[in-house]
Amino acid sequence: MSDTLIRHEPVSDVPFVADGVRISLAPPMQRHALRARNAEDLERLLKVKLPRNIGASEGGIMCLGPDEWYLRSEAGAAIPKGEGLHLAVTNVSERSICLVIEGPRASEILMAGCPLDLDQFAVGRATRTIYETVEIIILREAEDRFHVEVWRSFSAWLWTAMTTAARH
Repeated sequence: MSDTLIRHEPVSDVPFVADGVRISLAPPMQRHALRARNAEDLERLLKVKLPRNIGASEGGIMCLGPDEWYLRSEAGAAIPKGEGLHLAVTNVSERSICLVIEGPRASEILMAGCPLDLDQFAVGRATRTIYETVEIIILREAEDRFHVEVWRSFSAWLWTAMTTAARH
């Protein structure tokens, strides 16, 4: 008889709260890495208009490079097969988790380990960067709210680094 597999997230599902900041685990979601030399092929497949400027985001899709997008959608959402189209759609849902950093100190906590000036980062902007040595994707959802995508294998370390920065 086999045991039921239960997923244990690598970070606490209880939000960390400190003066001016809250760090929490986002709900589960689907994630897809999208590559296409011709954005119209992806638009046909997804039936949406893609953001074309690097750093732009719209409708859960972030433009990370000239031919690269990152799609976040509701857990369980499926993408049709792109047969006959010259593109790559890779489901990376299990690779990453998302931490939500929010509150008046959100950008300060992120800038403790990130080289970007996030105070100048427009709402809706997304980019791939690093927090100390860990690759992350940051999406600014509001003036005081960021979503940080990180590979699951680095997430416990990132959680510790950010909560330590928030304590100081």
